[in-house]
Amino acid sequence: MQVYYFPTPNGRKISIALEEMGLAYDIVPVNITRGEQQQSEFLEISPNNRIPALTDQAPDGTRIKLFESGAILQYLGRKSGKLYPMEEAARCRVDSWLFWQMAGLGPMAGQLSWFIRVSNVPDRDARDYSYPIHRYRKEVLRLYGVLERGLQGSEFICGEYSIADIASWT
Repeated sequence: MQVYYFPTPNGRKISIALEEMGLAYDIVPVNITRGEQQQSEFLEISPNNRIPALTDQAPDGTRIKLFESGAILQYLGRKSGKLYPMEEAARCRVDSWLFWQMAGLGPMAGQLSWFIRVSNVPDRDARDYSYPIHRYRKEVLRLYGVLERGLQGSEFICGEYSIADIASWT
């Protein structure tokens, strides 16, 4: 298995899952600060030119190519039989929380972080970023409330440690 990686929250999701699941893998560094995610070889695996991406070989020899951290986490869970329940109701609960993180918490926290960092750059007028910072902070705090309610009475989001916890932690 090859993991196309850069140390971002989405990249870390995959490296944490691989280690927790005990799966063998090789890291293929993709330096996004130098634009390596735009290279045609990488785009064949990740057409959205984002990391992480993963390649593997199916039992029949077919090359598996995955992009998007949530899809990769689901694949790794199915492959390893770990951190991704086999029972349908439990798996649906993990999927719901995984997609919540992918569509809500991850992007909103990322946007908040970006605007906070950019507003602190010298020669930038921080007032230009006051509205997006307010907007994303409000949404991230709302999402943290959703997470707190989901964790109520449990150490882990779905009751047992799963790929939903890994995705949300990063």
